[in-house]
Amino acid sequence: MYKHILLSTELSAESKIIEERASALQKLTGAKLSIIHVIEPMPVVFPIGESAIVYNFQETIDRLIEQAKERLSKLQKQINIADSEIHIKQGYIGDEILTYANENGVDLIITGSHGRHGVRLLLGSTANAVLHGAKCDVMAVRIKS
Repeated sequence: MYKHILLSTELSAESKIIEERASALQKLTGAKLSIIHVIEPMPVVFPIGESAIVYNFQETIDRLIEQAKERLSKLQKQINIADSEIHIKQGYIGDEILTYANENGVDLIITGSHGRHGVRLLLGSTANAVLHGAKCDVMAVRIKS
């Protein structure tokens, strides 16, 4: 049975079903539950013709981190897990999830899947990246959009 479950959440309204499934599975197995939310990098340079506009997004990133902390705090209270099991990372979502899982002995990653097809699937998704890169089990919970 699972000993360490990692819930990857976008903190969107659609994520609630994933969070409920992770919480139920954690209660069923008695496994440790960790939650990760990843904030992706933002472009710094926008090319415009032969010149470019450089923009510092740090203020925006700081605001996203604060919003994530608030929402994760509510989720943490709902499913009753320790502060030490809440993780906000900056980087590419799939990479950050896999790195955390590999470094922390995670044996199940739970993530959402929008069930995209065609061109969207070819462009890749977080669930696809995690599924093909994980060294442990992955549960992709379908999100109906």
